[in-house]
Amino acid sequence: MIARESESSARVVSLPVNSPTQPLSRIQRERLYVVTLVISDMLMLGLAFLLSYILRFEILPYGGPIDLVTYSRIVVGLLPALLLIFAVFQLYNPHYLFGGLKEYIQVFNAVTCGAVVVMGYSFFLREDILVSRGWLGIAWAFGLILVGGERFALRRVLYALRRRGHLLSPTVIVGANAEGKALAEQLRDWRTSGLYIAGFCDDDCLPGVVVENGFHNLGGLEDLEQIVKERGVEEIIIAPTALSREQLLGLFRDFTTRPGVNLRFSTGLFEMMTTGVRVQELAYVPLIEINESRISGIDSVLKAALDYSLSLVGMIVALPVIGLLALWVRLDSPGPAIYRRRVMGVNGVAFDAFKLRTMHLNGEAILANYPEKLEELQREHKIKDDPRVTRAGRFIRKFSLDELPQVFNVLLGQMSLVGPRMISPPEMQEYGKWGMNLLTVKPGITGLWQVSGRSDVAYEERVRLDMYYIRNWTIWLDLYLLFFRTPMAVLKRKGAY
Repeated sequence: MIARESESSARVVSLPVNSPTQPLSRIQRERLYVVTLVISDMLMLGLAFLLSYILRFEILPYGGPIDLVTYSRIVVGLLPALLLIFAVFQLYNPHYLFGGLKEYIQVFNAVTCGAVVVMGYSFFLREDILVSRGWLGIAWAFGLILVGGERFALRRVLYALRRRGHLLSPTVIVGANAEGKALAEQLRDWRTSGLYIAGFCDDDCLPGVVVENGFHNLGGLEDLEQIVKERGVEEIIIAPTALSREQLLGLFRDFTTRPGVNLRFSTGLFEMMTTGVRVQELAYVPLIEINESRISGIDSVLKAALDYSLSLVGMIVALPVIGLLALWVRLDSPGPAIYRRRVMGVNGVAFDAFKLRTMHLNGEAILANYPEKLEELQREHKIKDDPRVTRAGRFIRKFSLDELPQVFNVLLGQMSLVGPRMISPPEMQEYGKWGMNLLTVKPGITGLWQVSGRSDVAYEERVRLDMYYIRNWTIWLDLYLLFFRTPMAVLKRKGAY
């Protein structure tokens, strides 16, 4: 055993540990998160009840005065039950904390359930103590705002700390093949993930060799246990396509129950899994079936209802505006007012997306006189201060009015109000391995890319934002982007050129 350990130590590369010093272990950090959230939630819920009392009985009094002390006793008795409801809705589960929109949805569900519990609790109070329905309704609204705002603020603080190298989990990726490299690249770029990539572990690479973007191979599979101990590894992420079945089972046996170490498996088919999967047992064998579309079932019904209802209303409002803008386009420069752009739709079916024309018809000839602009177009797929844009086009683009005619594409079922950016067939190569994921949802008039800076966003970042939207889609995300982020982006006009 001693000889084997010495031999293993000789194989493990002796590289400096660049991971930021972590004063707390992963388990200690998770406990800190939970304690912080419990205290913050309790304070916010108490404040919500207090503000609702002030608004209901002091600012808008009716129905006679109500004793604050009595209501305070009710709130004190209810707070433990409300925190228990939060726990039932996984709001203190470390695996689901600081997850963004999904967490806010659970906050909505938990606060609403809590309001129902308070309503039921009022039936068991003495007859001379009445819980005001107005007070309860206002407390529900304040609870959503305050608890949601508190968790948003804490998430921003945590992300800021992670960007500065704090509260990170040292991570080793097992497997340095194409899948492992893709995992390292994506985790490195997503700096708020909470993971610090210490390096790779792969039998096919020599220790110390740079595998990808500065990440070294730390050793082979036999050295993994020593690597975990020496580098304080808390996360092991496995690329299954790089290992044999026996190797996978061995890792599962050795590290699944290891305290302080979390073992994760990639899907092995990262290009496909964005679309979503279904697991079904056939002859007692669990089999994974890939969905053709990322959004299916009741989700597709909700998204379609949102698209068609708002598009019908939007069409009535937009038609006069489109008419006036189309007349201006025709008067400003020769050519049709509506431009048809050939783009990719769901499952690779191409269609013509309607836009108000913002460029001169002889745009290619104009651009030929600006070689530096042509080079910029080829490199970035966009041009700042584009000489092809007309005078009317500059105004129309500034306020994103050129996309108004796409409401008809939505009514035709070709586009969605919210979705990834539409791309032309030649642009598919820019998405590489993510291309098949892009075609599992309809392109959108607005989306994460549009509200994140539009043309000021690098192309690689556009791809990443599109993939994030597809992976994390919910109807709540669409509503958030549509009614909050999009109006702000239009007013700021960032990247609109």
